Amino acid sequence: MLSGMLRSSTRLLRKLRGLEPAAAAAAARRLSAADASAASASSSASENSLLRPLPGLDLPPPLPDNLGRCPTRITTLPNGIRVASENVPGPSACIGVFVDSGSVYESGESTGVSYMLDKMAFKDTKHRGHRDIVHELELAGGNVGASCSREQTVYSYDTLKGYVPEAIEILIDCMRNPLFLQEEVERQLVLAREDVQDLHKNPDRFLHEQLNIVGFSGALANPLIPPEDALARINGKMIQKFYHENFTTDRVVLAASGVDHERLLNYAEPLLNDWHKGSPVEKPKSTYVGGDSRHKADSDMTHVALAFEVPGGWLQERDATVMTVIQTLMGGGGSFSSGGPGKGMHSRLFLRVLNKYHDVQSFSAFSSVYDNTGLFGISLTTPPDFVAKAVDVAISELIAVATPGEVTEVELRRAKNSTISSVLMNLESRVVVAEDIGRQLLTYGSRKPIDYFLECMEEITLDDITTFARKMLSSQPTMVSWGDVDKVPPYEFVCKRFW
Repeated sequence: MLSGMLRSSTRLLRKLRGLEPAAAAAAARRLSAADASAASASSSASENSLLRPLPGLDLPPPLPDNLGRCPTRITTLPNGIRVASENVPGPSACIGVFVDSGSVYESGESTGVSYMLDKMAFKDTKHRGHRDIVHELELAGGNVGASCSREQTVYSYDTLKGYVPEAIEILIDCMRNPLFLQEEVERQLVLAREDVQDLHKNPDRFLHEQLNIVGFSGALANPLIPPEDALARINGKMIQKFYHENFTTDRVVLAASGVDHERLLNYAEPLLNDWHKGSPVEKPKSTYVGGDSRHKADSDMTHVALAFEVPGGWLQERDATVMTVIQTLMGGGGSFSSGGPGKGMHSRLFLRVLNKYHDVQSFSAFSSVYDNTGLFGISLTTPPDFVAKAVDVAISELIAVATPGEVTEVELRRAKNSTISSVLMNLESRVVVAEDIGRQLLTYGSRKPIDYFLECMEEITLDDITTFARKMLSSQPTMVSWGDVDKVPPYEFVCKRFW
């Protein structure tokens, strides 16, 4: 490189012959200085190669080749709150409060309150206003979030480890001391009504909601996204009442990843030890019943979801693990991504459906699993003229997985490897680790080690796949559709196809 620069300098000097003597001399001096600088830089680069440590730079010791898993430590406070943590290495931490509360605990009068609790998260408290909370979050560079499902509610704070004390204080203040000011409730109700209107324009969200409303009777049939007439009844006092009845210490878990357990206890316990206990509450019952629902909408496409019960839900750990592998085995997705890297191109629904039927826009396996039950099935999107054929193909694919000899050992091994890889990659995220700790404590009462689930996956056989699939398909189908639904096959026809 240096010799090339010198040759270029020589060519430029030749062009200077036509300049005035003084200008030519000045230009020559500049070029000579540039050549000297380039030569010096080349010499310095060879002396300070990146292959050798820079002089005067202290390097931290490298991590060992084999790192043991950080244990999950759990402490139950005298008032019943469980505090759990896993001190994963890294510069950041995630703290979350997990509550055994959701739409399953709503009555007819309180329908939609859980949804509003989600929207009212990190608003005014007894100690700070919403503007103050936002300002403190911006100063710390923190990221907060809240989500409400049918069975659990989560509030989380993701931040650098240096801001953990502030994060714990703000998170617990927002959880323990919300004001639910009526003017703020009114603002959030406006946004909630917009969400309800958007729900009917979003086929994926609409079908997911309808599957629960149609497929279950009892608590799981309570709408997660409330209808507009339910929103009209909600006010701040109603939200406050539901909060005090359900956000009690025996149903709360404080979980963190990236935080030393003793440090977490030192900061959190003084803020939690006087939180009120509640009376024991039995989780409301739900029964899977199946059924059919069709929503006609102005659309050029037809969206259909066909599902069956996952008996036992998460509490039947081995069956839930088999179901997870079956979902990976079937796979699927959108037709636009067929063949792309990492898009599940080797899954059964890609190879046997999306690559074969070009009228199909999307075709994928899905699941929604709860503590004691759940749903598993296939969702699809096609033009109206092809929907009858697409539903028939979905039925055939579900039956094939439940038929001995249809799934090969190669397919099963690929599905197990893919599922294991996905689980391990997700657990590299501190946010996922904190969520896994909190949700497992609410569901199982403990955190089961990841090796336990990996061993369950490794032990799955083709007979396990067939047996569990047959068990699922023995339940009554739940079918919901959206769009141009006139040509969706009759529900009775679908029922007769299964056994």
